Order: sequence, then structure tokens, then C-alpha cells
Amino acid sequence: MSQDTNSQLLGVVLLVRHGDRQGFYQDPQTYTATATQITPLGNQQEFLLGGYLRSLYLNQSSPSYIAGMSTGMFNASQVYIQADLGGEDGVIYDSCVSLTQGLWPATLSNNITLANGTTITAPLGGYQYVPIESVDPNLSVSLEGFTSCNTFNTHTTAFYNSSTFQEMAAQSASFLNSLPPYLNGRSVQLQNMWNIYDFMNVNDIHNATFANALPSTYLAQVQTLANWHEYNVFSDQTIGGIGNIAGLTLLPSILNGFAGITNSTNPVKLSITAIAYKPFISLFNMTGVASANPSLAGIVDYAAAVALELRQPSGGGEPVIRFNFKNGSDATFVTYNFLNRTGDVPLSAFIDAMAPVAVNTTAAWCDVCANTQDRGCAALALATDQGEADAQPKISPAGAGVLGAGLTLAVVALMGITLAFLGLLTIGRLGRRRLKHPGAFELKDGEST
Repeated sequence: MSQDTNSQLLGVVLLVRHGDRQGFYQDPQTYTATATQITPLGNQQEFLLGGYLRSLYLNQSSPSYIAGMSTGMFNASQVYIQADLGGEDGVIYDSCVSLTQGLWPATLSNNITLANGTTITAPLGGYQYVPIESVDPNLSVSLEGFTSCNTFNTHTTAFYNSSTFQEMAAQSASFLNSLPPYLNGRSVQLQNMWNIYDFMNVNDIHNATFANALPSTYLAQVQTLANWHEYNVFSDQTIGGIGNIAGLTLLPSILNGFAGITNSTNPVKLSITAIAYKPFISLFNMTGVASANPSLAGIVDYAAAVALELRQPSGGGEPVIRFNFKNGSDATFVTYNFLNRTGDVPLSAFIDAMAPVAVNTTAAWCDVCANTQDRGCAALALATDQGEADAQPKISPAGAGVLGAGLTLAVVALMGITLAFLGLLTIGRLGRRRLKHPGAFELKDGEST
């Protein structure tokens, strides 16, 4: 299906990477990360991105204006925003705050008139306090599906042990062995490629002495190796492969965003998810964007954004999706073909491709990742085992006939209450809680996000 230049924009699902930050370290095997902080540059990058998105989607004179969206004051009923609160220790959340400052800047209209006739404007010239739902990875797997995922760790180890990796290690050894003067004692092993790149990139941005001493081609060479490394870790040969786990757990948020947009009773037309670079890699792999555009098979830049626009064709029929991507400081979005199709893709085709592989619940994640201990899996396993044990008759056959059904119902009810209390029945949205979208997308197994 080609692009319809006269199609109507119904709504947008946005995925945004955080802005510039201080350096941090990730374990090459498990990707467990240390803390870091956003920089003023990172705040500015996100603010500028927010301003660009505002000019595109919240501007009535723009051809991409989302019909009915408030163009001045933030309207909480029209927008849903969530941000990863883990991994990079608040950097993603703080970036999202700056993004919203650009999308909904301060306005003198943000005021209230009191009973005595006095008009009070919000601080900072009418600053708009936009609610962002924080997603704690200890409570939800949706935005960091790779953390504590045993099968993903096995996938990573297999990559490091592969002949492909060994060949690249041999080819790059001479270059890597020239890097110690610029790494302050860090390992130059190919397995450590992400940390090599991040250290050099952060210092190239913030340390003038380092930037002046670094040979002109080194950072680009390091980035090329890091892109190769990270793409192979966070992708897979099959769409539902464990290498794509960062994207598989993100899919329910994307599908739920589309479901809300298509639901005429749901006013939410703009869904924003702030994440790290890893889900972008998986999504580009799963959709075929990376295979068709090898330059995108790697780490997206700070403040990169994917805009999945849901559009109504001018000739009628079902809505279609347009895949737009803006890599950091790029001036505008670029539209890419995806799912091995040309132009806009029917919503049903996207759902057919993605819904069957989406990891939609904590229980599903525990199963896919072969984890019985972490991120709620221990509680799920204990509840399951306890339920099975308690459901076994412990009285005489005659008594069992009378009490068995009641006991089973009681155990099931108790399990449900326990899991609901712990927040383990579904992936869900954690942090500042909001009601589920009225149009919550129902996945194939009947579970909704």
C-alpha cells in the first residue's frame, strides 16, 4: 500500500529515547546498569524534540495536526505518557519531563481566578505540570523486558561464543588494542564494546582535553563496532525470538495505544513512551526496518523518536500505520517502509504480525525468560504451587465431596487477591496509576493490557 497524501491523522504512538547523560556502565552479560544523571544538554535535546512534535501534531496549521487535540493547555484526557524509571536511574523520566515542557510550554492561560477576583498564574510564567506515569522495572517488565531474563542472557552468551563474534573479535583486535590510552583502564575486549563506546562518546561530548586528543576516526570506528555488537544482542532471526525481548514486552503498550486511538469513546489520541535505546533495536529488527536500512541497525541517538502514526485513508477502509523516525538531531521525521511492505501498512496487518508474539503479562515473561525468582516470578510460582497443594483433598472421600469445590474456589480467590495486590496479574502500567484505556487491546490469549 502506497502513502496516501490526503489521509487523516487519527492519532500517534510515540517512542522516545532519553537525552544526553553522564556516563554509566552496563554488565556485558546481563546489562545490569549503574546509576547516572541527565545533563542540561540532555534536557535541552528533549525540550527541542518536544517543540518539534508540538509544531507537527498540536498545531492546527500543520498537515499532521491531530484533529481535536488541545493546542494550548495540556488536556490530560487526550494524552497518555509513561517513562521507564529503571536502568539509567531517572534519566529517562527526567528526559520525559523536558519533552513535555516542549510539547506543552508555559502559558499565561494556566491561571485561575479566585472568589475575590484575583487572577493567579501558575509559577514560572504558567508552567504546565504534565503527569507522567513512572514504570518501575521491579514492578513491571513492560519497558525493560531484558533485565533478569535468563533465556536472554543465554542468547547473549551464545552470541559471544559464536564464530561470527570470534571473527569480528579477531578483525578488530588491532584497533581495540590501540584504545587503552583513551579508556582510563577499561577492558578493550569486544564483549565490552558498549562500555567502550559510551565512555568515549560521553567524554568526546563533555571533556575538551579528551576530545582534542582522540584521533579523528576513532569515535566513528568505535560506534560502528558498538552498533554491530548491540544489534546482535538485542535482535533475533525470528520476530518472536528472545533476542527481541526488549521489543516483545513493549508491544502491548504500542497495541494498546492503537486500540485507544481507534476507540471512538476513548479521547486519548497521543500515547508517549520514554525508553532506552534497546527497545528501538528490537523494534527495528522485528518490523524489518533495520534489514531494509542497515544504517539503522544499531544504537539510536539521544532524543531519537519513532512516531507510529495511525491514519484514515482518504478513500475509506481500515486505518493504516505510517512509520516515521527521527534520529536525534535530525531536522525532521523520515518515513520508512516496514513489515516488508511499501508505504502505509494496514492496522490489521501490524496486529497480525505483532500480537501473537507480544509478551503481555508478568506470568508470560516469567515463562519466556525461564525465571522463577525475580521481578514477581517467585510470588507467582509460590502462589501456583500453594494453590495446587491446597487444592488437594486432605479429608475423607466423603468430606471431600462436600468441601472440595468450596475449598478450590477459596484458594483461587485467595490467589487472585494475592496476585492483584502484588500487581502480578498483568504487565500493567505502574507508578502513577491511571485507568486502563477503554479500548484496551485484547491479545490472542484473551488477556488485555
